[in-house]
Amino acid sequence: MEDINSVYKNDPAIHSRIEIFFNYPGVWAIANYRIANWLYKKGFRLIARMWMGISQIFTNIDIHPAATIGRRVFIDHGIGVVIGETAIIGDDVTIYQGVTLGGVSLSSGKRHPTIESGVVIGAGAKVLGNITIGYNSKIGANSVVIKSVPPESTAVGIPARVVTKGRDKSPLSHNKLPDINKELFEYLLKRVAVIEHILAPEHKELLEEDQKLDEIYQAFLKSMK
Repeated sequence: MEDINSVYKNDPAIHSRIEIFFNYPGVWAIANYRIANWLYKKGFRLIARMWMGISQIFTNIDIHPAATIGRRVFIDHGIGVVIGETAIIGDDVTIYQGVTLGGVSLSSGKRHPTIESGVVIGAGAKVLGNITIGYNSKIGANSVVIKSVPPESTAVGIPARVVTKGRDKSPLSHNKLPDINKELFEYLLKRVAVIEHILAPEHKELLEEDQKLDEIYQAFLKSMK
């Protein structure tokens, strides 16, 4: 019931419980995982794997029955989600479509990530290896995380980097994640402008070269329209 009720908490699009049975494969996947995980722990490992294999056919979500998943975990939309064998997920975690909690090693033992409570993982993100995503952190969409993320942080990019700017605790505030590439380009443009200002009085030939480059750039922009 907690898994079902988590849908109402995390998705404003739902209006009735009937929708859960037809439009929320993440709920079905978690429900099947609960059964398969119980069977796996009781020693019926082949049956557990078969159970989740059938579940994968209907939900397109691949969860290993040996994974550890806490309470009130919400897989929204869910298509393409992969959760590996030694992955550990805490309580009140939200996972969007296309997320992979994968391993980077063929050796036995802990090789998948640990996701602490309250984490939000954006669509398409890949969290790889035996790393830890700290509680209440947020992973930006399509990010590739290969290093641990401290609690109460936001990680974005490929590879993902932890940023302090733009942190928002709302699980639906994906539009407020910082744009690292934009900020970097703005910094470079401002840096180049400062250097040009310093060099201009003594090196007028540089200004002429810069003007030629600007004409080429403007012509390129026009061709893209």
